[in-house]
Amino acid sequence: MGGHAYWYYVPYQPNIQTALDALREREFRAGRYNPVMPFIDFPLEPDAPAPGNQHRTIADALEDSAEDGTRSILDLERVGMKPDFCTVVAVPASELEGLYGTANPTREMVEDMEFFEEVDRGHGVYVVLYENDQPSEILFAGVSFD
Repeated sequence: MGGHAYWYYVPYQPNIQTALDALREREFRAGRYNPVMPFIDFPLEPDAPAPGNQHRTIADALEDSAEDGTRSILDLERVGMKPDFCTVVAVPASELEGLYGTANPTREMVEDMEFFEEVDRGHGVYVVLYENDQPSEILFAGVSFD
């Protein structure tokens, strides 16, 4: 079976790790992770199902999901400088410029997810998105382990 892509948009804040932690907590509380919801339809709509967490902690959910992973942002634990398992890294500015003609893309520009083609299973990336030349959102995206 191949890996499953997942992605989320969150309001911008300068501390990427803080934004990632808040997103992970939100999705854990909503119960949008395997095994509670084995497969989630992305992009998440405002009325996306939210059955509530079925585990005491994120660590418990990760353990229960075993080698499949949670197929969600819960699998990505930290911000890093180089690609690694359970880590999100910034899409390089040079790659964004090559794909979109700018290092400061808008949400509309990245909706094609071209930047996502080289992401390995169990890895993730993020892109700071701009509106009116100001950071407005962070896009987190990853590929599940299974």
